[in-house]
Amino acid sequence: MDWQTEYQRKLRTPDQAAELIPDHTLIVQGSAIGEPPAMLQAVADRARAGGLTDVRMTALLPLAASARSTLAPDLRDRIHWESLFASGVDRGAIEAGQAHLVPAFFHQIPRLMEENLDIGVTMVTVSRMDRHGYMSLGVNVDTNKAAIARAGVVIAEVNHNMPRVHGNSWVHLSEVSAVVENHVPLAELPIPPVKAEDTEMGRIIAEMIPNGATIQLGIGGVPNAVANALTGHKDLGIHTEMFVESMVDLVESGVANGSKKTFHPGKAIYTFAAGTRRMYEFLDDNPYIEAHPVSYTNHPSNIAKNDNLISVNSTIEVDLTGQCCSESMGTTQYSGTGGQHDYARGAFESKGGKSIIAFYSTAKSGSVSRVVPTLRPGAVVTTPRTEVHWLVSEYGAVNLKGKSTRERAKGIIGLAHPKFREELTAAAVELGYLR
Repeated sequence: MDWQTEYQRKLRTPDQAAELIPDHTLIVQGSAIGEPPAMLQAVADRARAGGLTDVRMTALLPLAASARSTLAPDLRDRIHWESLFASGVDRGAIEAGQAHLVPAFFHQIPRLMEENLDIGVTMVTVSRMDRHGYMSLGVNVDTNKAAIARAGVVIAEVNHNMPRVHGNSWVHLSEVSAVVENHVPLAELPIPPVKAEDTEMGRIIAEMIPNGATIQLGIGGVPNAVANALTGHKDLGIHTEMFVESMVDLVESGVANGSKKTFHPGKAIYTFAAGTRRMYEFLDDNPYIEAHPVSYTNHPSNIAKNDNLISVNSTIEVDLTGQCCSESMGTTQYSGTGGQHDYARGAFESKGGKSIIAFYSTAKSGSVSRVVPTLRPGAVVTTPRTEVHWLVSEYGAVNLKGKSTRERAKGIIGLAHPKFREELTAAAVELGYLR
């Protein structure tokens, strides 16, 4: 097969490709950095022109391209948004009842797409095509392969800036209904400024990670600080949900060479990535890097195949028994379950593994304690107390496994800011945790 000829036969303008989308259908779009901006704008334009009046759209973590197009307020009566993981772009619409959240563990979403969602159209961003007809999903493999397999219409937005990443990231031209070209720079995730608390937690957590461990780091200042504190370690591996900027430094310095990994040795594994252009160029055609669907990277049994798997994630609020709310503020949805629970279970099941959930002791410039007697009414328990292993704040670390409610309360109060410890202790007495 002459795949270049076939490519030209399937090539469309964004508006032409949008004409392939039927009304009254569910559209799954690429998430985060993998959003297909040209197609999103074409769908928005067609909806405004009256061509689409009743479609549903869904993704995890919509970003700026969605905000500028399909998630615009004037389209909410034509395009009905169902989020799989809320972001700053759609959480306001969810709170206002103009969009809805679909709660799910990250690793289960591909199965939900295969068994529970009637997907009409999938739109994704892919890399340049090779001579064999293959394109890579690059920075967003996650749920896209399942969405592509399920959809009746698949539209691939080719962007030469999307890295070609090895692993199970490939989409073949034969799977695609139409191709659109849009060679724009990928969105970049700024590196957050370092706080004093980040540095202290980074030091505490780095001391909990042995040489030869395999790490999973989440997003934000604490994971970056952990990576910065690991520069003296040896033979680390990477098996992560999200590939982040600080991991480039660990690989290039030789710290994370994957030589001691017991699952995919000598490879760094991820399901989606977000960072700077430098990181995207690092991922491109790098044989050390592999991207796989989230049903593979985040399945607890696969996580546990890595000996000494250390996962580091964050939470919004923790109560005195160890329940972690990492996705809402009371009843207000802030983000989603994501993969925190996947890694909490998988890391604990790993031989020598540790699941670490880190948090700043306070919020709102120190006026609010993140350690609370009980979670706020309506708060979502992202990681239940039975799954929480280690908790870390800038004031230390505590292992909750095998601990009674009394021992938990004492340990967690010690992670709170000192100015809140007296009232937390009084609350623990009132709740019957302490005498």
